[in-house]
Amino acid sequence: MGRLRVALGLVSAAVSVVLCVVLVEKYVLRAEWWQVRHTVTGEPVTPQREVGPPPGPLAVSWERTTPTHHGAVAGYDGVSYQVALGQVVTASGNGIEVRDARTGADRWSYRRSGWTMLGWTSTRSRLVAYFERDGERADRVMVAFDALSGGLLWRREGERPAAVSRSTLRWPGGSDIVLTTDDADRTLFGVSAVTGKRVWRLALPRGCRLFEGGAHPADGREALAAFGLDCREDGRRRSRLLAVDPAKGTVAWDERLGSKESPEVSMLDGITLVSDGTALRAFDGEGDQFGMWKGDGVCGDLMCPGVLAAGRLLVVYHPEGSRSDATRMEAVDVPSGRVAWGRDVPAYVALAQAGGQVFALRPRLSEGLLPAGVDIVEPSGGGTATAPAPFSMDPDLPGARPWLAAAGGLLYAAVPQAAPRPDGAARLVALRGGLTGAGPAELGGVPAADWPDACSLLTAPDLAAARMTGYAAEPHRESAGTVRLPRPVSCSYERRGDGRRGDGRDEPKSKGDRKGEKSASPTTKPEPKPTSSPSPSASGSSRPKPSASTSEDAEPPVRGLTVSVRWVGETDEAAARMLDALQAAQSQARKRRDIGGDEAYEIGPTAGMIALRVGRYVVVVEASRPPGAAARIARSVAYRLHHPA
Repeated sequence: MGRLRVALGLVSAAVSVVLCVVLVEKYVLRAEWWQVRHTVTGEPVTPQREVGPPPGPLAVSWERTTPTHHGAVAGYDGVSYQVALGQVVTASGNGIEVRDARTGADRWSYRRSGWTMLGWTSTRSRLVAYFERDGERADRVMVAFDALSGGLLWRREGERPAAVSRSTLRWPGGSDIVLTTDDADRTLFGVSAVTGKRVWRLALPRGCRLFEGGAHPADGREALAAFGLDCREDGRRRSRLLAVDPAKGTVAWDERLGSKESPEVSMLDGITLVSDGTALRAFDGEGDQFGMWKGDGVCGDLMCPGVLAAGRLLVVYHPEGSRSDATRMEAVDVPSGRVAWGRDVPAYVALAQAGGQVFALRPRLSEGLLPAGVDIVEPSGGGTATAPAPFSMDPDLPGARPWLAAAGGLLYAAVPQAAPRPDGAARLVALRGGLTGAGPAELGGVPAADWPDACSLLTAPDLAAARMTGYAAEPHRESAGTVRLPRPVSCSYERRGDGRRGDGRDEPKSKGDRKGEKSASPTTKPEPKPTSSPSPSASGSSRPKPSASTSEDAEPPVRGLTVSVRWVGETDEAAARMLDALQAAQSQARKRRDIGGDEAYEIGPTAGMIALRVGRYVVVVEASRPPGAAARIARSVAYRLHHPA
């Protein structure tokens, strides 16, 4: 009897322990109350008209930065955006943030501690997010919200989104249906965005499965969703494009593509673009192909930008057989496929349309200038108006893809940046029409006469103090849109007599030399040091040293020296914003307080580049060697900008 009691006691204790573990697991470890950070709003939002800013200078209305989230699943570290219903949605691995599109004020947000958001979609007034627990991919949950208030609609465990884009984290949805798939990626399910229940099932064609982990393997609008399929036909792999009606769960059309690679799919209003590594193809709403641009590099590393405006498809691509940096824009009538016009354009990285205008984002206003550029393109004939964006960008940085949207008289641009280092972030900037200045819009309203001559920023005494008396200055000019700057914006210094740059490389003739222009640089002969007005030395003192020591004579010559005026802002604040954007786009940047300008940064792994601001001027000094030469010469440049002749 005693043994029975002991056995029953042990069983009871074991059951109690198991019960406690289950309860702790369910109500503590997996409880929503400590994992979820969810805010909602009851404030109304003002709808926006489909119109962007007018041609002319642009100014910052508001901006926000979203840090890049590197979760447990490699490759899903992008940041993406959507402008709809008077709101801006920001989606990243951290979760969802929704802001007022007009003011940038916070509206609602959702995050889960210990989880990573690996997908999101929206349809009508609903938004659905997909999360996986860090380190446990089988533990997944799909959460739906009212898009305006952020209120929770439903939560469903176990569902997998169909063909999530690694670059934007989006997957298709439409007609109040979000599309999910099974673990084998061979079946599509339609899940109601209102209730969270499955409403239809569609088996994919035999031998086909969805591409998992592609850069952009699917896209959708309210009435149609398109998926790239990885298919095996007659023992060979080949990709296909499947279009599905999300409301009914039926196949709208199905087309074979030209390669086995995962295609990139982009869907506009009634138009589907797909690039598969052999060509860029355009399909209308019935699945008829009306345009094709051949070439394995037709879209480069990213999907070709495209928009639909005034019944025409405007697409940017790299022509087959052309040089690697050649870019062309064509306007194609839909659905005839007739090319209405085409022209060579800058390397646009994003397009948007609103109010009959097409906005195009270019990484550089001009090759030697700092800002990005925004072109307003006329769909009827291709006419263009150019303005500088009040930021700089590097489209090759990881994280967010360059993105553009227009609504409510604002232009929204998102670009990747390296800061905060090392993870980086995405910067979202809302732009409005700026005040018209005394100068051209292509220069942000700054008169071209306000730009200094880059070759005048180092005088003969400055060069002598830097032990560069045997160097000649070579000017380089730039244009912004149709405006050509009257003075050189960059000045390279080469050792006289050998036709080589200071770094020993052959130097090609500049445009200025071909035209016979004269530089406003110091005279080629060393001048005596002035006695009436002191000059800065390369070390930053108020006057050059009267003589050089033996150790200075042994110092190696300066090589690869270039002084560039990268931008002149309309105000000091505008120039400071541009310099901050420059350093934020660099993988390595350190603040320098010993240059003598209003602010300065040392850029790169060595001290070979100094970016500085003095008032409205942003200048970059580059010197490959010796170490510290760029900083010493930058002090002389800062002095000259503070004390112009």
